[in-house]
Amino acid sequence: MRSGLRYLMCSPTHYEVDYIINPWMEGNVHRSSREEAARQWEGLHKILDELADVQLVEPAPGWPDMVFTANAGLVLDKNVVLSRFFHPERQGEEPHFREWFEAQGYVVCELPTKIAFEGAGDALLDREGRWLWAGYGFRSSLESHPYLAKYLDIEVLSLRLVDERFYHLDTCFCPLSDGYLLYYPPAFDDTSNRLIESRVSPDKRLVVGEVDAVNFACNAVNVERTVIVNQVTPGLAARLASCNFAVRETPLSEFLKAGGAAKCLTLRLTEPRTVEMPQVQVATRNVEMQGHLLDSALMTEVIDLILKGGASFQILDFKVGQRRQDTSYTRLQVTAPTAETLESVLTQLIDRGAVLAEEAVRDAELQAATQDGVAPQDFFVTSIYPTEVRLGGRWVVVAHQRMDGAIVVEPETGTARCALLRDIKAGERVVTGVEGIRTRHQKALPDREREEFSFMASGVSSERRVELVVEQVAWQLRRLRTQGGKAVVVAGPVVIHTGGGAHLANLIREGYVQALLGGNAIAVHDIEQAFHGTSLGVDLQRGVVIQGGHRHHLKTINLIRRCGSIAAAVEQGVLHSGIFYECVKAGVPFSLAGSIRDDGPLPDTEMDLIQAQTDYARLIEGADLILMLSSMLHSIGVGNMTPAGVKLVCVDINPAVVTKLADRGSVESVGVVTDVGLFLSLLVRQLHYLDH
Repeated sequence: MRSGLRYLMCSPTHYEVDYIINPWMEGNVHRSSREEAARQWEGLHKILDELADVQLVEPAPGWPDMVFTANAGLVLDKNVVLSRFFHPERQGEEPHFREWFEAQGYVVCELPTKIAFEGAGDALLDREGRWLWAGYGFRSSLESHPYLAKYLDIEVLSLRLVDERFYHLDTCFCPLSDGYLLYYPPAFDDTSNRLIESRVSPDKRLVVGEVDAVNFACNAVNVERTVIVNQVTPGLAARLASCNFAVRETPLSEFLKAGGAAKCLTLRLTEPRTVEMPQVQVATRNVEMQGHLLDSALMTEVIDLILKGGASFQILDFKVGQRRQDTSYTRLQVTAPTAETLESVLTQLIDRGAVLAEEAVRDAELQAATQDGVAPQDFFVTSIYPTEVRLGGRWVVVAHQRMDGAIVVEPETGTARCALLRDIKAGERVVTGVEGIRTRHQKALPDREREEFSFMASGVSSERRVELVVEQVAWQLRRLRTQGGKAVVVAGPVVIHTGGGAHLANLIREGYVQALLGGNAIAVHDIEQAFHGTSLGVDLQRGVVIQGGHRHHLKTINLIRRCGSIAAAVEQGVLHSGIFYECVKAGVPFSLAGSIRDDGPLPDTEMDLIQAQTDYARLIEGADLILMLSSMLHSIGVGNMTPAGVKLVCVDINPAVVTKLADRGSVESVGVVTDVGLFLSLLVRQLHYLDH
């Protein structure tokens, strides 16, 4: 018995895999059988014709994918939103479908020429007629969704596709009668999955596994309680049956070669509408950027951030600098499925130097903190880059710039400062949202100092690269000493284990280091070496374990505790050499941050981590160069509290440690993957060479 529903199909007269526009076509060009495709299409047509009224559009030569009528457009009542295909290979289908719809008396709605939309392949109406699910990410653009809401007068819910195998929404998502949904969650990003779960109750969600997904089980035609599909596993068939759906399988393997199955081959012309909800959540803002956008790869980074953040973009203007020293300018329209997603993306763009195009008329939004140590939920999170906020129509520089802070504004003085969450007081005004904020992202031209170097035991090229970095660091240290600059060293106990202690002590003695940061361990091991010639009981000269040497570090801690402090041990003549001896003698301040694993600890070790962070921040203030030596934890902590403009040099034998710093946002770092003891010996040798 027919349902009264109507569908549109197109004979596969000219069907062939002639090109590659999706992963399924790869390896299948000119490998499809037109005869077998015709038999399979007839099988689908026969089943559907038993259940509904099937109408046909005349196939046009030269357009092999016209058989996939789901992409002709999106129909609701007597309105159709005509497709605008993403790939040129299919754009010639548009006039043929337009002609058919107009001949049938439909009101044809067309999107602007540069906005891609691929019909019911990427737009699926809820079977209860409550809203429209709309996909984007590979073929249809997010910018098409407001037009769908306007033309069809219905709520649009945007879903981002992230698996290129499921390039259209209907390849992994199938609304069924009675509010059921057949879908493959890994094809969507987290935000989209949460949206699906918020609209469809758990008992109505039929999640398919990968086996069913790649057989296009979700690319099904649902006619009331019948589901027509290429192929399903027995388990999925049983689950559908338990929900009172009858499954009718029909082989469509020839069409899978082009990335389509049952749903792709049909367009439903009778769609339900139970409520009118002219809503769309899509949010759009324009941003501007100026700088070395191309030669620093900043433009590529920005586009990646937009797409990975679940948004889309349109370049409204782009002016390229004509010479190496010239800057480029761009104006982008950024579109996101929700206001929250848009704000998240804009925050990241602002960190890269983007400015909201409307910034000239909007001040920063301020909200009072309601309790100590807690910012408003929508507070702006700072980066390492110099930041300004707009207050009372003027731009104000944010003081004490650092990463992972909030911006507190003093309205009486018109000033702003970075503050850690724990330092915020109830009643203080905190910057929220993204309005009236800009950063100065001084991303330089490509520079060989920005490379991440790798040292290997063999290979002249790698060894020479480490030496090049050493030469640059030595030159900078010498220049800073001459000009009265400030170099800070962050060091871990590996410095001692690798024989670098004497070299670091030499740098301090010669005036190249103005502050030293570390933990309890480096001080204990340094002083143990000075007292016993060992580090954790290992003789550093011979590389062998000393009998009873495992007690040396505890005896060292005990002796320093008896003296009262490291400085007292030097003054009392107990400590005669080493890194911390040189610090005391040269008046170089140091800070030791404690941890849960520390033995002792030494009297100088600060076990209050909040106070230790404060001490670190005080010592790195005004630094020109920070040399990080094999201490991942302390180096990342320092990187997070260091503003842009300070050169960071990270040395570690583990490449993961070197790259970790850049991952945390400290992009002005130079990474050197090598033995830290070797690096320090080369550095001291180069400085000696420069001084003589």
